[in-house]
Amino acid sequence: MNSPLRPPAVPLITIDPYTSCWSFADNLYDQWPRHWTGTELALCGMLRVDGKPMRFMGGPEVLADSVRQLSLEVRPTQTVYRFEAGPVELEVVFLSPLLLDDLELFSRPASYVHLRTRSLDGAAHRVDVYLDMSSQWAVNVPHQKVAWQQTETDALRVLGFRSVEQAILQKAGDDLRIDWGTALLAVPRDAEALVGDIDYCRAAFVERGVLSDEHLLPMPRKSTYWGESVLAVKLHLSCSVQREGQGVVLIGYDDEYSVEYFGEPLRAWWRRHADASPQSMLDAAYADRSAVRERCDAYDARLLAEADRVGGAQYASLVALAYRQAISACKLVAAPDGRPFFFSKENFSNACMGTVDVNYKSAPLFLYANPELMKGMLDPIFDYCRSERWTHPFPAHDLGLYPKANGQVYKNFHLPEQTGLAQMPVEECGNMLTLTTAVCLREGHAEYAAAQWDQLSRWTDYLVEHGLDPEAQLVTDDFTGMMGHSVNLSAKSVVAIACYAKLADMLGKKDVRDKYRAIAEDFAARWQRMADDGDHYRLAFDKPGTWSQKYNLAWDSVFGLELFPKEVMRKELAFYATQRLDYGTPLDSRSPAAKPEWAIWVATMAESKATFEEFIAPIHRYVDETPHRVPLADIYFAHTGRRRANQARSVVGGFFMKLLADQLAQSRAA
Repeated sequence: MNSPLRPPAVPLITIDPYTSCWSFADNLYDQWPRHWTGTELALCGMLRVDGKPMRFMGGPEVLADSVRQLSLEVRPTQTVYRFEAGPVELEVVFLSPLLLDDLELFSRPASYVHLRTRSLDGAAHRVDVYLDMSSQWAVNVPHQKVAWQQTETDALRVLGFRSVEQAILQKAGDDLRIDWGTALLAVPRDAEALVGDIDYCRAAFVERGVLSDEHLLPMPRKSTYWGESVLAVKLHLSCSVQREGQGVVLIGYDDEYSVEYFGEPLRAWWRRHADASPQSMLDAAYADRSAVRERCDAYDARLLAEADRVGGAQYASLVALAYRQAISACKLVAAPDGRPFFFSKENFSNACMGTVDVNYKSAPLFLYANPELMKGMLDPIFDYCRSERWTHPFPAHDLGLYPKANGQVYKNFHLPEQTGLAQMPVEECGNMLTLTTAVCLREGHAEYAAAQWDQLSRWTDYLVEHGLDPEAQLVTDDFTGMMGHSVNLSAKSVVAIACYAKLADMLGKKDVRDKYRAIAEDFAARWQRMADDGDHYRLAFDKPGTWSQKYNLAWDSVFGLELFPKEVMRKELAFYATQRLDYGTPLDSRSPAAKPEWAIWVATMAESKATFEEFIAPIHRYVDETPHRVPLADIYFAHTGRRRANQARSVVGGFFMKLLADQLAQSRAA
């Protein structure tokens, strides 16, 4: 079945912020696959059917003749392409087993390329499939040199590229590719595999149907220069009317060390054991291939059915596209004390690491799928803010510049001195309180909050003092600039204080509950009076005639706090409908810039599925029609559908808010 959505970019190999490969085109053979940053990350795919060569992946300069793409379907964990190759159908499935309830499997840095052929005319056909990986996978920039390796395990032939320099965790920043560790390509022992010259190896398959290492120059070689090498494999997938051809290729990356945490290099979660190795990891991935695919099939079907049930078919297609993007913008590692730490990276923004307000946006996915991952995002912030390194009465904005979590780097360039206003004090207080509450409600108890009670109490008191009518400061939508008296930021504070009261109630602290619930209710009533602007609520308390989307109020509904009357959001939603443009409702009255995750949070407060779907339709149209062919951008213009900023960020995990709301509602009902 064709995807109901034309993805602006299609996920192929999605493991983490460094190993993240996408197709930026309608057809897999229109251009070379790319890293999420847009840098070429080449995979070449060809096949020969009864001796006739055709290209199914990569640019036309290798081979002009291509297959014909029949369909594309993006599921949460899989991308399925189907092609007509003369008398044969070729199915290519890119599967990244990002099943968040299984940290061992989720952390394993190996994706699958499943290949299947079947006869379309009832006759038998000889089919050979070729796939190669360029050395671009192991470098940041083309002039870096690589070496290669060829090994075998009991089950696999394994090829690898390594940057010669191996500058482990030396670079930090945004538009970077990994240049340490080993890029891996593996096939079963009965397939063929070798390292070849990029031109001669591909030409040998096109002209003679063989793999060849002729004219391979000695290593090390520069990437994407004359004499570049490729890791190449060939599988025999002949088919007939009685038998389909089937095969699998594994693509992985062993980064050896993933991030730095206050000077200490940390390993990926799967590599925390002393005996972990890329060979054993790949062998395990190959041995599990059938079971993993069955699990992913079942998970995808269940998730999409749930999304369709609560939000409709268009919502389900958005969830499917957002899933791998949100997860692969993060990295799961083993903390020094053995806990799972889960670090996000602000892709195409500022490369901040573990950013609290980015985690806030992406939280619905991780809360919905496995609250352990949400704790893995929160724990490093709690630890940092408890340390001597942090001296402010509010939480840090971030932990560093990816992949170096050595302390906050964010600053407001309008106020470069590190004062409170140079950060996001009210924003991050509210975020940490809200997310901690979400974890506790998902787990059904407040033990997690009890362990952090001193900090939660300090941050709540900060909101009581500063949150109702905030002075000029930044919010998570920092591209809008500083503003005082923010109505939406105030709403975050009011809901967060109520969250603290909820946690106190869960912990049996009745006096604390009563005190802070009363404050929250008083603030909520004052908020309504201060923000009222007739048929909607203002952008800022002191700015009549303005408006903004009050996405922070979503948690009042999702948590069942019953702090604000339902009429508040009824009025807001009715007003947003009058402001809707072709591709959605702008974030506020200052510009046509829109944020899709916030719009979905707002839509989640709708009291009917039909109203929710009305809000989803223009977001779906934006994703389907935007001219910017990049992994989903989360700031765009609602009147044109054009990207304004950002791409490939974890914040699209916020699309899962409707699913999380339904999950928590069922828990309360039970």
